Amino acid sequence: MKLFKKIFDFYLDASIHVALAVFCLIQITVVFLNISPDNHLSYYVFFGTIACYNFIKYGVEAEKYILVANRYHKNIQFFSFLCLGIAIYHAYFLNLQSWIAIGILLMLTGLYALPILPMGIKLRSHGLLKIALVGLIWAGTTVVLPNLAVNQPLSWDFGVETVQRFILVIVLLLPFEIRDLAYDNPDLNTLPQRIGVANTRIFGAFATVIFFSLTYLKDDISTHEVVSSGVLFLVLGWVIYITKRNQSKYFASFWVEAIPIFWWGVVWTFFRYL
Repeated sequence: MKLFKKIFDFYLDASIHVALAVFCLIQITVVFLNISPDNHLSYYVFFGTIACYNFIKYGVEAEKYILVANRYHKNIQFFSFLCLGIAIYHAYFLNLQSWIAIGILLMLTGLYALPILPMGIKLRSHGLLKIALVGLIWAGTTVVLPNLAVNQPLSWDFGVETVQRFILVIVLLLPFEIRDLAYDNPDLNTLPQRIGVANTRIFGAFATVIFFSLTYLKDDISTHEVVSSGVLFLVLGWVIYITKRNQSKYFASFWVEAIPIFWWGVVWTFFRYL
């Protein structure tokens, strides 16, 4: 049991779980927009997400990231560099459009993580800007990149899907924002700090309705997409309803981040068997 817990904690701490969530969102984009999958892109994003998230979590300062004293963090560091190498290998096979988009997304990630503002302040230290930037990066990674990788024309449905993905990520971030109230500096001006936990949950419920409603604006829409998005709508609504300030250890870091994985399972089942 202790071994299982160690493996599970490493799975979460090494950002494998969040990388799998991003990977699944790319597969959903491929299905919903009916485009050809680019396996090199999918693997690049999966392994690149692990390296990028671990760099942000465990040391955006080069000296801190290279000179690691803790054995557990050394293992994560080694794993991260290994994933970075795999990501670079798959990036070699991507087209120029994808490279340009990746460059822009990396710049946005740098704005999020690195102290580029006066007095060493990071954009991630500004609550509302932080969630907007994360939503933009995830939407760009999981919707824009799969289209560019296969030279797919940018259609109306592509635009709707991008907006939906941005809203979805914002909703998924809210349980984290509420959880971190106990640790966040009051000057961060996060959404829960500004409007309170109850109003944040109302905002999340409203955003969830908008997310699902946008599905009907697409030109090419199937019953399977409506039903699978409807299932996600119900799950998101339930999660927002039960989100509270005092959460269990794995509520946000595992269960909330597992929602894209669950959604991909629903989409895959509907489109393959129903």
